[in-house]
Amino acid sequence: MSLTPKTPIPEGAIRYNTDSNKMEVWIGDKWMIVSTSSPNLDSGTRAAFMGGFQDQPVNNTSFNTIDYVTISTAGNAIDFGDLLSKLFDGASNISSSTRQFSYMGRRGGANPSNSTDTIEFITYSSTGNSQDFGDSTSSLFYQPSGLSNSTRGIRGGGSNNPSTGGVNVIDFITMASEGNAVDFGDLQNQLRYGGGIASPTRGIFLWGNGHPAFINTMEFVTISTTGNSQDFGDLIEPSGSGAAGNSTRGIVGKNDGSVIQSIQLATLGNSIKFGTLSTTRSSLTAASSPTRVIFAGGVISPNTYSNIIDYFSIQTEGQAVDFGDLTVNRHTDNASSNAHGGL
Repeated sequence: MSLTPKTPIPEGAIRYNTDSNKMEVWIGDKWMIVSTSSPNLDSGTRAAFMGGFQDQPVNNTSFNTIDYVTISTAGNAIDFGDLLSKLFDGASNISSSTRQFSYMGRRGGANPSNSTDTIEFITYSSTGNSQDFGDSTSSLFYQPSGLSNSTRGIRGGGSNNPSTGGVNVIDFITMASEGNAVDFGDLQNQLRYGGGIASPTRGIFLWGNGHPAFINTMEFVTISTTGNSQDFGDLIEPSGSGAAGNSTRGIVGKNDGSVIQSIQLATLGNSIKFGTLSTTRSSLTAASSPTRVIFAGGVISPNTYSNIIDYFSIQTEGQAVDFGDLTVNRHTDNASSNAHGGL
């Protein structure tokens, strides 16, 4: 079985090698071992929550906390490690099957000098502290919109000025190799407080805020190509508060309330109502497996912060179900998973 055949073999042919007990594929002029991997860790999809904040005047505290859950099994979050910096209000939903990224943000307060262009990452399979990846094209916070497929992580919008609207810049990283972000294109609008959802081919930016008014627009890009965004449709309510999904359906949080919306990623159009959270709260984050979306943390009322984790079945509309608790009550942390819809 280990000998190379003398007759021509079609490219991509597969065999089982009884000598090595491995599957092999014919590439070029030789048999190559088929490499396989799974996003499942701890018997399921892993989601991590990185950083976060509690506002003044009570605490005014930012966190470098990283904790994680296994989405298939309800329960409380477990400590993963620490960020290099205490960060919040950056772009969520940027992750591959092996890495999750903390993309930009701020270190505390609304002063523009607290904004950062830092990009850090963790490796899902091994708990521990984050590592430096590179820098974004700008130093921004106010919740830029983030999304990713298996190779690219993309950021759109954000701001570093509390008195003005956002920026229209889109940039991206290649997640497998450390380095700085590069320009992707421009948004149709200058926006902040966004969310992001992706299929393997399409990324959708969900807004949001143009300051001072909230905006319910959605824009999309084709992830494999650079260029400007295009109109996708409208949300029932402005977003800016957590979004995730699988490869066909996106589940979107409302900026201030309990309403959850859904969209179909393959077809342009408006959102529809999906369900409600267990507790009304804003500034929460979301992560997903192919079958579940979880929403975590948030602001319940001024100076009251949540550690609640809710979950929905992506295929079933209705009321959220209790999942467990984060290790720290906080909002605007960075959340994603190793099996979201873009992978």
